[in-house]
Amino acid sequence: MTVSLTLDNVSAHYGSTQVLEDLSLHVAEGELISLLGSSGCGKTTTLRLVAGFLQPTAGTIRLGDRDLTRLPAHARNIGLVFQTYALFPHLTVRDNVAFGLKQRGMGRKERDRRADEMIARVGLDALADRHPANLSGGQRQRVALARALVIEPPLLMFDEPLSNLDAKLRVDMRVEIRRLQQANGTTAVYVTHDQEEAFSISDRVAIMNAGRIMQLDTPEVLYSKPANAFVADFVGFENMIPMRVVAEAGDAVRAEMEGGATMDLPRGTFDVPGRDFILAARPEGLLVAPEGSAPGIPAKLGLRTYLGRAYQYQCDTPAGSVMANGPLSAPFDAGAAVTLVPQPDQCCLLPVEA
Repeated sequence: MTVSLTLDNVSAHYGSTQVLEDLSLHVAEGELISLLGSSGCGKTTTLRLVAGFLQPTAGTIRLGDRDLTRLPAHARNIGLVFQTYALFPHLTVRDNVAFGLKQRGMGRKERDRRADEMIARVGLDALADRHPANLSGGQRQRVALARALVIEPPLLMFDEPLSNLDAKLRVDMRVEIRRLQQANGTTAVYVTHDQEEAFSISDRVAIMNAGRIMQLDTPEVLYSKPANAFVADFVGFENMIPMRVVAEAGDAVRAEMEGGATMDLPRGTFDVPGRDFILAARPEGLLVAPEGSAPGIPAKLGLRTYLGRAYQYQCDTPAGSVMANGPLSAPFDAGAAVTLVPQPDQCCLLPVEA
């Protein structure tokens, strides 16, 4: 059975410290949402609240039409996959996978059949009689995934499940997790600090900070249209340039940065949310061009770095130091006076936050 998950104005405290603040989240039936953020942002606390390991100080948690808020963890029927695998070392792969079925009172013959079927789905059918000590890290994680799925939970939750694996295996396993989650149609919440992992595996991603969701959207929207400076910085907009609109004319606006330098921005591309704003850009969003060749930001070049696909330059501007890219075909020397031309599809304008 596939159901939705809803958190409504959930707050949580550790002693006198508030770790979640009026957090609301809806995960649709069959959707996989990642909670993404740095250590201490509240993502694991959110998972522990849904799992029943912690109790909220305010708000409600619902799975479909069931109110989970005060239910004990064992009564929630949620599948969990942990960073540490949490396998029983004295049990075989088959018995580890079948453990949840045994706890639910299923007979040996049926639970072995169900366990063997799930073990085959994760590609470990030849290893069903081995013990965890004789498995690789990736194989152990597959056992943990099979154990979580075999009970057919309405909700599947992952707590940093790939952190202990090497880089290549992490990529392989996230593809496998997504494949199995979609094949089963299971609603899922995935906790990670890894942006690439979250973006590659999720229908939507909630970027968290200080116990709040800063933005919840598809990976594509988060990457190209962050809603605020925190999210922009988190997803790689290295350059944050404060600006002010000083004139509006036709389909363009004239913006001024600190130091008095001005540039024109096309009105249809840059939707300025007020007279003061921040121009946010990744290095590839600021193109190094000959001085005065196009409207842009005046700059003096510093260190040049070869990236393979482009040169990247440290640039001194009236607004401070920024990073910008230039083509391999036309390198510039350190000390050159240039213009940094914003690329509309690689930049965004953000409101100035109080």
